[in-house]
Amino acid sequence: MFHDCIVMAGGSGTRLWPASNSRRPKQFLSIARNEAGGGTFFSSAVERALSVIDRTDGRVIIIAGKSHVEPIVAACAAFSPEERKHLVLIPEPAAKNTAPAIACAVLYADWVSGVERNMLVLTSDHIIQPLETFRIDAAAAEAFAQQDKLAIFGIPPGKPETGYGYIEAATRLSAPRDREHDAPARRLSEPEVYAVASFREKPDRKTAEQFIAARRFFWNSGMFAFSSRFMLDEFRRLAPEVIRPFEKLRAPDEGCYGEQKGLRILREWPGLAEAYSEVKSISFDYAISEKCSRTVMVKAGFDWIDVGNWDEYARLLGDTGPELYQSGCESCFVDSDIPVALAGVKDLIVAVRSGRDGGPPTVLIAQKGETQRVRDLVAQIRAAGRTELL
Repeated sequence: MFHDCIVMAGGSGTRLWPASNSRRPKQFLSIARNEAGGGTFFSSAVERALSVIDRTDGRVIIIAGKSHVEPIVAACAAFSPEERKHLVLIPEPAAKNTAPAIACAVLYADWVSGVERNMLVLTSDHIIQPLETFRIDAAAAEAFAQQDKLAIFGIPPGKPETGYGYIEAATRLSAPRDREHDAPARRLSEPEVYAVASFREKPDRKTAEQFIAARRFFWNSGMFAFSSRFMLDEFRRLAPEVIRPFEKLRAPDEGCYGEQKGLRILREWPGLAEAYSEVKSISFDYAISEKCSRTVMVKAGFDWIDVGNWDEYARLLGDTGPELYQSGCESCFVDSDIPVALAGVKDLIVAVRSGRDGGPPTVLIAQKGETQRVRDLVAQIRAAGRTELL
């Protein structure tokens, strides 16, 4: 079991625009139609985190932008009072990518506890199942974290995807010695763990096909395990410009916290805004994992679904929402908060946001199989200076 789990819930995912936008990004979208209570990418991530932390003094540290406090509070309200005792939210004053977010959360955990902690970093915009397989893989990552390793989860690639970074696996490793007392049956079910040969950036199509053919490349999941003191040392050694602004802070006292619907929130942390204004914006991969000499990869046995475009999201939801009227249509998907009528069309994906949530009205109409082009549309909107639409 981990002492702490960091759930990264920032970002303003635009691949599912306009349903996903800066006010309500992908992690707060539903993963099932009409599911009461939770049922979002984010709430599922918190559930995963709760399943692998120590239920005595373990924490789930949620780190996200200040603009996302309300949807996080609403999602966390669905958890039991006992579960909410383990949750704490750190609102970020600015978006500075994953390395500053992780550095901030690790320092927080180290200051609050005063002792070394085994930590797991989770994304909040993917679907991972089954939970028991994830727990087994997480246990393997924790065993290596205890040995002062950076453990990264690698996803067996299902296709030559150009939208992900890749991890090149090297030699397969044995389980750390302190696990040798495990029952033989448990050892036989251990996940595969490998030394890391290299990290590769998002490839072009030809290179991605070569990676698949080589059978030693895995998608980088963006999830990590490590011990707190080891990671703080790595930040100081490899990315001092990232950790230095946060080391100027002092441990927050009780007066810094507030509570909303049972969720503990670090409302005021003196100096945090200044640290974020000073810190470099950089990913954890660039700052740490690609430079770390003690990195291992846990081959994921769980299913990992990114839901990176509207075609995939439509398949996930499975049906269209209420108030859809159609005549002579075939294989159309509609996600809308107002009534929609279609006539004589096929293979369309229609997403409508009326603006009732306070944002601007927006509509997307796309041919099925072409929804990767949403990224181009978002780029056009941003270039036109209409960022309020995003």
